[in-house]
Amino acid sequence: MTQEEIIAKINEFLVDEFEVDANVIKPEAPLQETLDLDSLDYVDLVVVIESNFGFKVKGEDFMEIRTFQDFYDKKKKKVGEKA
Repeated sequence: MTQEEIIAKINEFLVDEFEVDANVIKPEAPLQETLDLDSLDYVDLVVVIESNFGFKVKGEDFMEIRTFQDFYDKKKKKVGEKA
């Protein structure tokens, strides 16, 4: 799966699951503030990631994620490890 495919898939489920406008999802935008995530939203996000990408997500996976680009990079790394 290419970086572009991962980004497209992530953005698609973020728009669907979190009802956010696709235009606000930019690589440099802050993930938590843009999606207005609270602790329960993170649980939803984990479930969606696991169901869309087929791997388990740990809480510490989110410790370094600040922007959408961080999020994309982390998922790309995980997808690469799974392959």
